[in-house]
Amino acid sequence: MKRRAFLRSLAAVGIAGATRALPADAVAMPKMKITRVRAYLPPHPNPLFNQSDVVVTIETDAGVTGIGEGGSKDLLAQAAGRLIGRDPQYIERLWQDMNRAFFYPAGRERTDAIGALDLALWDIKGKVQGLPVHQLLEGMVRNYVECYNTAGVIPGITRDTSLKDRARLTIDAGYRAFRFGASEAPANGVYNTRERITHLREECAQVREGVGKDADWVVDFHQRFDLIDAIRGCNEIEEFAPFFVEDPVRTEAFQQDLPILRSKVNVPLAAGEEWGNRWDFNRLVENHDIDFVRATLPNVGGITEMMKIAAICETHFVGIVPHFTGPIATAALVNSLGTFSGQLLMEYNYQGRTLAHLPQCLDFKDGKLYPNDRPGLGVELDYKQLTQIAEFTEPVTARAQTYFRPDGSITNW
Repeated sequence: MKRRAFLRSLAAVGIAGATRALPADAVAMPKMKITRVRAYLPPHPNPLFNQSDVVVTIETDAGVTGIGEGGSKDLLAQAAGRLIGRDPQYIERLWQDMNRAFFYPAGRERTDAIGALDLALWDIKGKVQGLPVHQLLEGMVRNYVECYNTAGVIPGITRDTSLKDRARLTIDAGYRAFRFGASEAPANGVYNTRERITHLREECAQVREGVGKDADWVVDFHQRFDLIDAIRGCNEIEEFAPFFVEDPVRTEAFQQDLPILRSKVNVPLAAGEEWGNRWDFNRLVENHDIDFVRATLPNVGGITEMMKIAAICETHFVGIVPHFTGPIATAALVNSLGTFSGQLLMEYNYQGRTLAHLPQCLDFKDGKLYPNDRPGLGVELDYKQLTQIAEFTEPVTARAQTYFRPDGSITNW
């Protein structure tokens, strides 16, 4: 089906013209097929896998292309192969297939790759509907998304700027909160946790003075401390009222140590930037052992999975403070979590940066990310700035095995 014929089919089902006035679920998507998936490296790619900025595109026989981000060439291969020849409108069905088809559920790395493809499927749906993804998810509940800065350029801050002044200038730039790493030391050197934690109280006092009485700040423990030191650190800084303490203990020990920590400290806790899907978070959220979930895109498996995590958080009044990944995934976070009714604060690090491969992507101003009315994720690519690393055009069926319930829904083999 060519693009012109496809657009005529949209008009035939009432998509053309007054689409924006209709509820998203009132518009039928005409049938189409996924024909090709490609992966590209952007200029200066991020070498950290859980912050992958690999650009992923899903092409259809209707001439509509979806844009996503994440994964790697090898990890995308199996999941992408499950999409070829399929109708992209059935996003939940495709997600279940990609996750279940190869005998065992996806681990965190493959979940990230599935998430990259899921973002592109939602982008297709939005483009076909002529709506931004946040409208497909029933609309924004906030005027903008508040941010805290990680590594973006803030006017006036230099390498030699004091912690107090960095905190003040960050708040002056419009950010909701100032964030810093606990008791920083040069990388790849000695880090004596008991010695370093003695500096923490003084640092937090400077930060509180810098942001002022009414502004917010957060401190990232970076999983640097064992439980006993995390307890000591949290209790020492309680008087300075942090917005939250991020990743206070090791990820591997979250299920065991966070409940203990919660019972011994009074500061808010945030955790989970390295975690995957809702089953990782469920018990900690249900028991209020954390106050903020650090789930992010595409790491959790895409928008499809993120909205389920958001529902669990909403049920238990737990906030979400997603870790930054790539810029396309950040645009997807605004579209998806902008519709989450609970507390939301987004880690952001693109202020002052020019992204050559993304002439249109993020709408950021004065420490805030704003939604837009562009269809899909609202992202535009400059392909001339990208280097293709993979192309998938054939279905993957070898060793892909599933069962179906009598009603046709997928279940495990």
